[in-house]
Amino acid sequence: MKTRGSFGSKLFDAVNIGLMIVLIVVMTYPLIYVFSASISDNAMVMSGQVVLWPRSVTLVAYERLLSNPDVWISYWNTIRYTAVHTLLTLIVTSAMAYPLAKKWLPGRKTILLMAAFTLLFSGGMIPTFLIVQNLGLLNTIWAIVLPSLVSTWHLFIMRTFFEALPEELEDAATIDGCSSLQVLIRIVLPLSLPVLVSIGLFTAVNQWNSFFDALIYLNERSMYPLQIMVRNIIIASSNVQGEGNTAYIETLKYAMITIATVPILCVYPFVQKYFVQGAMIGGIKG
Repeated sequence: MKTRGSFGSKLFDAVNIGLMIVLIVVMTYPLIYVFSASISDNAMVMSGQVVLWPRSVTLVAYERLLSNPDVWISYWNTIRYTAVHTLLTLIVTSAMAYPLAKKWLPGRKTILLMAAFTLLFSGGMIPTFLIVQNLGLLNTIWAIVLPSLVSTWHLFIMRTFFEALPEELEDAATIDGCSSLQVLIRIVLPLSLPVLVSIGLFTAVNQWNSFFDALIYLNERSMYPLQIMVRNIIIASSNVQGEGNTAYIETLKYAMITIATVPILCVYPFVQKYFVQGAMIGGIKG
């Protein structure tokens, strides 16, 4: 049997649907416009004739970018920076969050307070650079990976998730002869897939879009990530070949943005089912 909703309920649903449609349009339009501009004639883009759909379709911008070896080198750099950073972040964060989830850990509150302190205060850019320099990490992958390896916010989310897991499972594994490390690897982590995927996605997206650390710590062009090339084209108004020819500069900008954005957009649908569950479960219990 169908139930009739009140006028207020129907109005609430209509307003929600309207807001969702507006949000979809606001978030989708930039993506469509950037792609349309990347395959349109440069003159059409510069004159503002491209509003939504492409005009005078051409792939010359993609041909110029994909034929440039610097693009592939920077692509590989971004992939390895993102993969190594995400993997190490999950390993270190889970290794730190698991013992902090145990109330019997000596000095647990002190460690948590010290971790929370870093949410409000940090050493600053110059001290961090000096540390990286003195450790001999400049112009290496570790200069990109290590300074931002652990996020305090992600640490607290994972710790809260671990606290919500049934202790009986860990006790049973311990009785069967598992050590604390074996319990973490064999019992806790397989049950924590939602929070691991959520934190991994946050970390990967942040690292994929990062360029400031590369500007500070990397001096060799062969080490630059993809976002440095995006910055050079968009902000510095230089083409990929570095020749100063601006015949395709507008379409090159949008083509480079598309190339840099598509991979991370393709990853999200595969992890979306874990995303909300992991973020919510990890953030409900304080």
